[in-house]
Amino acid sequence: MKIREIPIDDRPREKLVSRGPGSLTDAELLAIFLRTGCKGKSAITLAKEMLSKKGSLAEISLCSAAELVSAIPGIGPAKAAELCAAVELGRRLARAAPSRTALDSADAAYQFFHAEMNTCDREVLKVALLDTKLRLIRDENIATGSLSECVAHPREILRPAIIHRAFALLLLHNHPSGDPTPSRADHMVTKRLRDAAEILQINFIDHIIVGKPDGGRHPFFSFREAGIL
Repeated sequence: MKIREIPIDDRPREKLVSRGPGSLTDAELLAIFLRTGCKGKSAITLAKEMLSKKGSLAEISLCSAAELVSAIPGIGPAKAAELCAAVELGRRLARAAPSRTALDSADAAYQFFHAEMNTCDREVLKVALLDTKLRLIRDENIATGSLSECVAHPREILRPAIIHRAFALLLLHNHPSGDPTPSRADHMVTKRLRDAAEILQINFIDHIIVGKPDGGRHPFFSFREAGIL
Protein backbone atom coordinates (compact mmCIF):
# COMPACT_ATOMS: atom_id res chain seq x y z
CA MET A 1 0.00 0.00 0.00
CA LYS A 2 1.28 3.43 -0.93
CA ILE A 3 1.39 6.03 1.84
CA ARG A 4 -1.15 8.20 0.03
CA GLU A 5 -3.56 5.24 0.15
CA ILE A 6 -3.34 5.06 3.96
CA PRO A 7 -6.04 6.97 5.87
CA ILE A 8 -4.71 10.47 6.58
CA ASP A 9 -4.71 10.05 10.38
CA ASP A 10 -2.60 6.88 10.09
CA ARG A 11 0.10 8.29 7.81
CA PRO A 12 3.44 8.59 9.65
CA ARG A 13 3.84 12.37 9.48
CA GLU A 14 0.22 13.15 10.29
CA LYS A 15 0.25 10.54 13.06
CA LEU A 16 3.37 12.12 14.58
CA VAL A 17 1.80 15.58 14.59
CA SER A 18 -1.53 14.47 16.04
CA ARG A 19 -0.39 11.76 18.48
CA GLY A 20 3.27 12.47 19.14
CA PRO A 21 6.44 10.64 18.03
CA GLY A 22 6.02 7.97 20.69
CA SER A 23 2.97 6.65 18.85
CA LEU A 24 4.99 5.66 15.77
CA THR A 25 6.47 2.24 15.15
CA ASP A 26 10.16 1.88 14.30
CA ALA A 27 9.23 1.40 10.65
CA GLU A 28 7.09 4.53 10.63
CA LEU A 29 9.90 6.61 12.15
CA LEU A 30 12.32 5.30 9.54
CA ALA A 31 9.80 6.01 6.80
CA ILE A 32 9.70 9.69 7.78
CA PHE A 33 13.47 9.94 7.29
CA LEU A 34 13.33 8.00 4.03
CA ARG A 35 10.53 10.32 2.81
CA THR A 36 9.99 8.32 -0.38
CA GLY A 37 10.17 4.68 -1.30
CA CYS A 38 11.46 3.20 -4.52
CA LYS A 39 9.86 1.53 -7.52
CA GLY A 40 7.12 -0.76 -6.26
CA LYS A 41 7.74 -0.01 -2.57
CA SER A 42 6.43 2.68 -0.27
CA ALA A 43 8.69 4.31 2.31
CA ILE A 44 7.06 2.19 5.03
CA THR A 45 7.64 -1.04 3.08
CA LEU A 46 11.26 -0.06 2.51
CA ALA A 47 11.66 0.75 6.21
CA LYS A 48 10.20 -2.65 7.18
CA GLU A 49 12.64 -4.38 4.84
CA MET A 50 15.54 -2.51 6.47
CA LEU A 51 14.43 -3.64 9.92
CA SER A 52 13.92 -7.20 8.70
CA LYS A 53 17.40 -7.39 7.17
CA LYS A 54 19.27 -5.69 10.01
CA GLY A 55 17.11 -6.88 12.90
CA SER A 56 16.63 -3.64 14.82
CA LEU A 57 17.18 0.11 14.88
CA ALA A 58 20.28 -0.50 16.99
CA GLU A 59 21.80 -2.67 14.26
CA ILE A 60 20.92 -0.10 11.59
CA SER A 61 22.63 2.58 13.68
CA LEU A 62 25.90 0.62 13.48
CA CYS A 63 25.96 0.71 9.67
CA SER A 64 27.93 3.23 7.67
CA ALA A 65 26.30 5.03 4.75
CA ALA A 66 28.17 2.77 2.32
CA GLU A 67 26.96 -0.35 4.14
CA LEU A 68 23.34 0.81 3.98
CA VAL A 69 23.60 1.49 0.24
CA SER A 70 25.13 -1.90 -0.52
CA ALA A 71 22.92 -3.94 1.82
CA ILE A 72 19.47 -2.41 1.27
CA PRO A 73 18.06 -2.24 -2.28
CA GLY A 74 16.26 1.07 -2.68
CA ILE A 75 18.55 2.96 -0.30
CA GLY A 76 20.75 5.38 -2.23
CA PRO A 77 23.56 7.63 -1.02
CA ALA A 78 21.21 10.51 -0.14
CA LYS A 79 18.88 8.39 2.01
CA ALA A 80 21.82 6.63 3.66
CA ALA A 81 23.51 9.94 4.48
CA GLU A 82 20.32 11.33 6.05
CA LEU A 83 19.88 8.23 8.22
CA CYS A 84 23.52 8.31 9.37
CA ALA A 85 23.17 12.01 10.17
CA ALA A 86 20.02 11.30 12.21
CA VAL A 87 21.83 8.58 14.18
CA GLU A 88 24.77 10.87 14.92
CA LEU A 89 22.41 13.66 15.96
CA GLY A 90 20.73 11.26 18.38
CA ARG A 91 24.09 10.29 19.85
CA ARG A 92 25.08 13.91 20.38
CA LEU A 93 21.73 14.82 21.90
CA ALA A 94 22.02 11.87 24.28
CA ARG A 95 25.26 13.38 25.55
CA ALA A 96 23.98 16.94 25.74
CA ALA A 97 22.93 16.75 29.37
CA PRO A 98 22.92 19.94 31.44
CA SER A 99 26.45 20.91 32.46
CA ARG A 100 25.39 20.89 36.10
CA THR A 101 24.62 17.17 36.01
CA ALA A 102 26.81 15.30 38.47
CA LEU A 103 28.12 11.87 37.56
CA ASP A 104 28.18 10.95 41.22
CA SER A 105 27.02 7.36 40.86
CA ALA A 106 27.53 4.44 38.51
CA ASP A 107 23.91 4.65 37.42
CA ALA A 108 24.23 8.37 36.57
CA ALA A 109 27.35 7.67 34.49
CA TYR A 110 25.69 4.75 32.71
CA GLN A 111 22.59 6.81 31.89
CA PHE A 112 24.78 9.58 30.48
CA PHE A 113 27.04 7.45 28.27
CA HIS A 114 25.20 4.23 27.42
CA ALA A 115 23.35 5.53 24.33
CA GLU A 116 26.66 6.44 22.71
CA MET A 117 28.66 3.42 23.83
CA ASN A 118 26.02 0.80 23.05
CA THR A 119 26.16 1.71 19.36
CA CYS A 120 29.87 0.83 19.13
CA ASP A 121 30.67 -2.50 17.50
CA ARG A 122 34.18 -2.51 19.03
CA GLU A 123 35.38 -2.02 22.57
CA VAL A 124 35.99 1.66 23.27
CA LEU A 125 37.85 2.91 26.32
CA LYS A 126 36.73 6.34 27.52
CA VAL A 127 37.68 8.66 30.36
CA ALA A 128 35.31 11.19 31.90
CA LEU A 129 37.02 14.08 33.67
CA LEU A 130 35.13 15.55 36.63
CA ASP A 131 35.33 18.67 38.77
CA THR A 132 35.17 18.84 42.57
CA LYS A 133 31.38 18.36 42.48
CA LEU A 134 31.79 15.38 40.14
CA ARG A 135 30.33 17.31 37.21
CA LEU A 136 31.60 16.45 33.75
CA ILE A 137 34.37 18.69 32.44
CA ARG A 138 34.97 16.69 29.27
CA ASP A 139 35.26 13.11 28.05
CA GLU A 140 37.78 11.56 25.69
CA ASN A 141 38.08 8.25 23.87
CA ILE A 142 41.45 6.75 24.79
CA ALA A 143 41.50 3.62 22.66
CA THR A 144 39.41 1.48 20.33
CA GLY A 145 39.96 -2.25 20.36
CA SER A 146 38.49 -5.43 18.94
CA LEU A 147 35.15 -7.11 19.52
CA SER A 148 36.36 -8.39 22.88
CA GLU A 149 39.41 -6.41 24.01
CA CYS A 150 40.69 -2.87 24.32
CA VAL A 151 44.13 -2.18 25.77
CA ALA A 152 45.61 1.08 27.05
CA HIS A 153 48.49 1.93 29.37
CA PRO A 154 47.64 3.80 32.60
CA ARG A 155 49.71 6.79 31.44
CA GLU A 156 47.45 7.17 28.36
CA ILE A 157 44.38 7.05 30.58
CA LEU A 158 45.70 9.49 33.18
CA ARG A 159 47.23 12.00 30.75
CA PRO A 160 43.93 13.87 30.03
CA ALA A 161 43.27 14.24 33.77
CA ILE A 162 46.69 15.82 34.24
CA ILE A 163 46.41 18.11 31.21
CA HIS A 164 42.95 19.41 32.16
CA ARG A 165 43.59 19.42 35.91
CA ALA A 166 40.59 17.27 36.67
CA PHE A 167 39.66 16.59 40.28
CA ALA A 168 38.48 13.08 39.50
CA LEU A 169 38.54 10.53 36.73
CA LEU A 170 35.92 8.00 35.70
CA LEU A 171 36.89 5.16 33.36
CA LEU A 172 34.34 3.49 31.10
CA HIS A 173 34.43 0.88 28.39
CA ASN A 174 31.78 -1.14 26.60
CA HIS A 175 31.31 -4.84 25.94
CA PRO A 176 29.75 -5.18 22.46
CA SER A 177 28.44 -8.62 23.48
CA GLY A 178 26.14 -6.85 25.93
CA ASP A 179 27.44 -8.82 28.93
CA PRO A 180 29.17 -6.37 31.33
CA THR A 181 30.91 -9.08 33.36
CA PRO A 182 34.55 -7.98 33.80
CA SER A 183 37.31 -10.07 32.30
CA ARG A 184 40.62 -10.89 33.95
CA ALA A 185 42.19 -8.15 31.82
CA ASP A 186 39.55 -5.65 33.05
CA HIS A 187 40.50 -6.44 36.64
CA MET A 188 44.20 -6.03 35.87
CA VAL A 189 43.76 -2.67 34.12
CA THR A 190 41.64 -1.40 37.02
CA LYS A 191 44.23 -2.40 39.61
CA ARG A 192 47.13 -0.87 37.65
CA LEU A 193 45.20 2.36 37.09
CA ARG A 194 44.20 2.54 40.76
CA ASP A 195 47.84 2.26 41.84
CA ALA A 196 49.06 4.82 39.27
CA ALA A 197 46.30 7.31 40.12
CA GLU A 198 47.12 7.04 43.81
CA ILE A 199 50.74 7.96 43.16
CA LEU A 200 49.68 10.99 41.08
CA GLN A 201 46.98 11.93 43.63
CA ILE A 202 44.19 11.71 41.07
CA ASN A 203 40.80 10.54 42.33
CA PHE A 204 39.99 7.41 40.32
CA ILE A 205 36.37 7.06 41.38
CA ASP A 206 35.12 4.12 39.29
CA HIS A 207 35.56 1.86 36.30
CA ILE A 208 32.24 1.08 34.63
CA ILE A 209 31.68 -1.59 32.00
CA VAL A 210 28.73 -0.68 29.80
CA GLY A 211 26.60 -3.60 28.65
CA LYS A 212 22.99 -4.04 27.65
CA PRO A 213 19.96 -5.19 29.63
CA ASP A 214 19.02 -8.71 28.60
CA GLY A 215 16.59 -10.96 30.42
CA GLY A 216 16.77 -8.87 33.56
CA ARG A 217 20.58 -8.72 33.52
CA HIS A 218 22.05 -5.57 35.06
CA PRO A 219 23.19 -3.39 32.13
CA PHE A 220 26.51 -2.30 33.63
CA PHE A 221 29.22 -3.36 36.06
CA SER A 222 30.74 -0.93 38.54
CA PHE A 223 34.06 -1.78 40.18
CA ARG A 224 33.21 0.75 42.89
CA GLU A 225 29.84 -0.82 43.67
CA ALA A 226 31.43 -4.27 43.63
CA GLY A 227 33.83 -3.12 46.36
CA ILE A 228 36.92 -3.55 44.16
CA LEU A 229 37.75 0.18 44.18
